[in-house]
Amino acid sequence: MHSLLNNLNLTERLSQQVNFILETDKLKQVIRRNFIADGSRRENTAEHSWQIILITLTFSEYAKEKNIDLLKVIKMLTLHDLVEIYAGDVFLFDEKANVGKFENETQSADQLFGLLPEEQKSEFKALWLEFEATQTPESLFANAIDRITPFLLNSVNGGQSWTEAQVKAEQALKKLAVIEQGSDEIWNLFLQLLEQAKINKLLL
Repeated sequence: MHSLLNNLNLTERLSQQVNFILETDKLKQVIRRNFIADGSRRENTAEHSWQIILITLTFSEYAKEKNIDLLKVIKMLTLHDLVEIYAGDVFLFDEKANVGKFENETQSADQLFGLLPEEQKSEFKALWLEFEATQTPESLFANAIDRITPFLLNSVNGGQSWTEAQVKAEQALKKLAVIEQGSDEIWNLFLQLLEQAKINKLLL
């Protein structure tokens, strides 16, 4: 518990929630492999989380399921990267680093969401697991947004994180295949970006 809270007259519930919020501020310190659009620096995970929520609002009309629960999508995207506070960022195309990723992130989710009141802990963990499972229309659209965002940034910043890791076009096609299940329009965008990346030799 943050020491500040010892000096405040709060209910236990509010105290837990404030402590959770202060803990999640650490997401701003998690640096990702991907660069921002102008290529000047790497992004942090909090910036990524903000951007995928903005893109969700902007691209909501392109969800494959037209009666999608957009608020649920936004909740999943708000929560799913919080586990990186303890587990760190794992680059999508780093095969070795992805071994054991789900198990590590599950422990992180339990630790972080465990700071909350019990019903919020259960709700947030369930949303995180739903995102990871990619079975519902909401989780498929959320994953489509999460995948297209760094791909779009890499397409315009010279593919710096791609070239660093020597990412192949076939890897990108495999790792981003989930987009097709979430949105026809975003899948078409991805395929066009992929072709341009190959033409510009940003991907091997």
